[in-house]
Amino acid sequence: MTAARWPAVLWIVRHGESAAMLASHAASTAGAHRIALDARDMDTGLSVAGAAQAHALGRWFAGQHEQPNVLLSSPYERARDTATAFRAAGGAAPDARILTDERLRERELGILDGLTWEGVKALHPAQAQQRELLGKFYHRPPGGENWCDVILRLRGVIDRLSLHHAGGRVMIVAHECVIFCLRYVLEDMDEARVLAIDARGDIANCALTEYRHHEGHGLVLARFNDTSPLDASDTQITRAPEPIAAARG
Repeated sequence: MTAARWPAVLWIVRHGESAAMLASHAASTAGAHRIALDARDMDTGLSVAGAAQAHALGRWFAGQHEQPNVLLSSPYERARDTATAFRAAGGAAPDARILTDERLRERELGILDGLTWEGVKALHPAQAQQRELLGKFYHRPPGGENWCDVILRLRGVIDRLSLHHAGGRVMIVAHECVIFCLRYVLEDMDEARVLAIDARGDIANCALTEYRHHEGHGLVLARFNDTSPLDASDTQITRAPEPIAAARG
């Protein structure tokens, strides 16, 4: 891929706080083994705070000299809701397309889906031991994915950017793990480097990561996990981890 095939600017945003994240936090705080949800994780939308975060980010972009002309979203409801609220708040033109790309979905957890880390240790101790031994980059729960699997599907997303959005202004709305893995691909990282960034803390909901195209250098990181657009309107900042996959290590 030549440098000329990159978008002019690429923004990557973690979705707003979701009802699933609130349920995960409540379960972990209570020491429960399972996260109490009355719907599939992928069907849970934004919390009140999450909707406000998406709106605040959109209002901030409305006041900037550049807005995305296309939005690529995870198919999960919380990501699509974030993209829709962002556009409605003026973050992009009303006719800017929101395109769903299933490769931007959250990491699949297989038999560990819906469990807290305490639940994994209690109900699947062998998996907990493997996770501690291999780390999140390589540990693949039965029926689920590891970070390498996510990275593999994201390489196809990068090809999509090159083929269909070269020179454009693109925003991706996705999940914490996806953002770390996109950084891994875009910056040619190795396991140690990306996990060191992950270990510094969670990505805030609706925090902004930005890459800009520089001739001869491709996409260059301009900001990461930047909450200043939310700070500008005194919007609540949340950094809730994703379900158990986000356990550090």
